[in-house]
Order: sequence, then structure tokens, then C-alpha cells
Amino acid sequence: MRSIRIRTFTVLCFLFILLLPWIFFVTAHFLDTKSVSLSKSRMQNETLQRHLTDTIHFIEASTDEWTNLNWQKELNEKLQIMKLEAVIQSTEDRDIFRSNPERRGSLSSTERFSIIEDGQLIGRVTLYLPKSSSVSMFSAFAGLLLAFFVVGVEIRRYVLKPLESMSFAARRIAGGDLEVQLPSSRITEVAEVRDGFEAMVKGLRQSFDKQAELEEERRFVIGAVAHDLRTPLFALRGYIDGLEQGIAQSPEKVTKYLAVCKEKSAQLDRLVEDLFTFTKMEYLETELNEKPIDLQTILIKSIDSLSPLARQKRISIEQYNTEKCIISGDAHLLERAVSNLLDNAVRHAPVDGEIEIQCINDCDRVVFSIHDSGPGFSSEELKRIFEPLYRGEASRSRSTGGSGLGLAISQRIIRRHKGELTASNHPEGGALLTGWIPVTAPESE
Repeated sequence: MRSIRIRTFTVLCFLFILLLPWIFFVTAHFLDTKSVSLSKSRMQNETLQRHLTDTIHFIEASTDEWTNLNWQKELNEKLQIMKLEAVIQSTEDRDIFRSNPERRGSLSSTERFSIIEDGQLIGRVTLYLPKSSSVSMFSAFAGLLLAFFVVGVEIRRYVLKPLESMSFAARRIAGGDLEVQLPSSRITEVAEVRDGFEAMVKGLRQSFDKQAELEEERRFVIGAVAHDLRTPLFALRGYIDGLEQGIAQSPEKVTKYLAVCKEKSAQLDRLVEDLFTFTKMEYLETELNEKPIDLQTILIKSIDSLSPLARQKRISIEQYNTEKCIISGDAHLLERAVSNLLDNAVRHAPVDGEIEIQCINDCDRVVFSIHDSGPGFSSEELKRIFEPLYRGEASRSRSTGGSGLGLAISQRIIRRHKGELTASNHPEGGALLTGWIPVTAPESE
């Protein structure tokens, strides 16, 4: 459906108001005169006026012959030729002459005058003229009224009604109803207003959906955090109560109880630290402390910090391509991200397994990857591995000691540096985490 500008619509309405009365006038004139020529109509009016003058002169000059039948016959012939009718009355209003009275009603306008001679009233004359252009004028007026009516209907249809509907829709939107149907219009400006309303409704709908999703995620995070905090706290309280009640009677049991308490305390510390980092990356507007750093150096520090845990499982960590990979970023956050990735690889790699780390310069970015010899990711895990507090089945469960936030934190840190982190399975088996960071300094969000 093509649309038109409101100025064009206004001009068309104005032309319609001017044209329709003219069409009505010309049509009525044609039906009356059998001609569409207005100049011919003027000539007919001039001829009628001349005939009228001659008839009046003929009647005034023959006052003595009014009662003469021959004169009345001659007058009647003249009137028929001129398409006129006449009535001559005496001073007492008695008819002296009346031409064809049965057709008098078909004539419209009249000319009345009195005949006076030597100061005395002799009689009165009434001439009935043919129908004038009053019918044409009435038709033009009727056309004007119809034109105003049609234009009013079209204005209401294409301008007023859509605007009223949008006003009603705006009140419904203000009331929270986002499933409103907005009216269409062929007027471009009204259609643009409708498109603006539609874009606003779409944005509000997306905003509400996002808000509902964030609210659902918030509730899930609160519930998961409460559960994860409660489990080590319950175990910690149980062992402390055992020490307090003297259940651990031997030094070996006391040492075991203290070791478990220390382990649970460390687990709580890691969980709280992960939650703090995740909250800071997800909800707080923190600026990056950007400096030129070597990503190889960060990888080495992370490997050193996780070497004790790797030695316990006899896992070998191999680092390839030791060339410098200089980027601009926050060293503390990037070290946290890499440590989470390596911790994930160490925890899920089997005993006597291997971890391969690679970092290379690729044009305008630095690409790094971490490959472990573990079982890899399932198809479901690949879809949800970066979701907060998500833990996969079997080997990737709470039994490995993870909080479920490590990979989510790492991905958010990499994205804050204008990079990306992805997960996949290596063709030779095992999990593969690949990330890249641009060499150029990113702008802080």
C-alpha cells in the first residue's frame, strides 16, 4: 500500500473540494441547456433579456388592444416563440389575458410591472420566465457539501482515526500492555509515528524480557550461592563441633579434623572470591587498569601457581611458542582469567594427563589456547559451559571442587578486553579453550 505525504493529501483534498462542485454545476447546466458551453448560456440569457424587453414594449404600446382576441392571439404567438408566459390583470385584479395557465408551474422566475398612463393605473402584467441557472447553482452548492463530507470522512479515516488509535495504544502501553495492535495509515507522517510507536513497544518488550531474564538469573544465582555456601559451612561446623566435644581424641584425628576445616575454609574463600569477581565483572562499572603486558608472562605465573596441584596428579604442563605476546590490558584480571582456565584444565585432566598451552601473535591480535587430555565437553556442556554456576555431569561436577563461576569469569574478563573466549573439543580428544585479545589498547566500558 503506497503512502503519501500529508501536504500532498491536503492539496488533493483542496482540489477535490474545488473540482466536485464544478462537476455538479456543469452537469446540471448540461441537463438544462444540452450544452456544456457557458458562453452559449450567456448568449441565451442575452436573447431572453431582449425578448423580455420586446414583450414588455409590445404590451405597453397596445393597452387599447388588451381585450382584442386577435391581439391576444398575436401576443400568445410571440410568447410561445420566446418561451414565455404572461398574465394581464385589470386594476380590480381580474384576468384580462392568461397564456396557457396549465404550464405556469413549470416556469420559475417572474417579472411583474404595472402599466400607468396619464398618472392612472391601467393594469398589471406578470411575465413568467423559463427556469434560470438556479438549478445549476443549487447543484454546485450540493457538490460543495458532498465534497466537504467526503474530505471529512477521508481525513478521519487516514489521519484522525489512526492518531486516536495510537493515543489509545499509548495509554495501554503506559498500563503495561505491550501486545497492542497499532493501526496503519497511508499518510507518510502518520505511518512514521506508528513505526516509532512500534519500535518503542518492541524496545520495551525486549527490555522487559531482559529484565525478567536477569531477575530469573538473579534468583538462580542467589539460590545456587546459598547452596554452595551452606555445604562447606555445614561440614566445617560439624568438624568444629567434633573438636569441641572431644570426639577427636587422638592427635591423628585432631590433625585430620583440622585439615578438613582448613580445606573447607579454603573452599569458602575461593567461592567468595569467585562471587566477588563475577559480581564486579557483571554488574559493577569498573575501569580496566590498562598497561602494556606480555601474555606469556601471565601464562608462566599461572602455571607456577598451579604446579603443586598438577604435581599431585602427575600432570605435565607443556608451553609452546615462548615468543612475546604484548597486549594492553589489566594484568591482575587477565592473570585471574588465565588461572581459572588452567585450574579448570588441571581439575578435569586425568592422573598422568597432559596440558598443552600455546600463545601466538596473529596479525592484530594475540591468540592463546589451553588443551587438556581429559574427557572433553559433552554437547550439552558446550552450549552452557560459560553460564554462571553451571556444572556439567560426571567429571565436571561439584566433586572437582569448582564453584561453577571460573569459566564465566574468564569469558567476561576476555570480553572486557574486547576479545573472545570459546570452548570446543580437540580433534585428538580432550577439552580445548581458545581465546584472543586485540593488540591495540581497548577502550574501557
